[in-house]
Amino acid sequence: MLDCKRYEIYYADLNPTIGNEIKKIRPVVIVSQNEMNKYLDTVVVCPLTSKLHPQWRSRIQIKCAQKNAEIAVDQIRTISKQRLKSKIDQLSTGKAAQLRKLITDMYGE
Repeated sequence: MLDCKRYEIYYADLNPTIGNEIKKIRPVVIVSQNEMNKYLDTVVVCPLTSKLHPQWRSRIQIKCAQKNAEIAVDQIRTISKQRLKSKIDQLSTGKAAQLRKLITDMYGE
């Protein structure tokens, strides 16, 4: 089983999808906690996109593998670890903190 960690960025095959879900093989950032990642066959991820929407409050601008991207927190989902391909990057401490706050703001109380 893949030993993936929170805030690592992997390529993932998000197909098949339904409706307006983000599709294709694309980078995703793992947001589930390491204890879950260790024992479950699934991970919670936010996909990355190269279509930038700086005015959208549900997105976080980052650099991933030296390219501009944004984390689509509004597209958070659980996927099988079998969808994960290769690790390509990792979030900085500052961006990880920003992501935690946005997830809490969007989905917490």
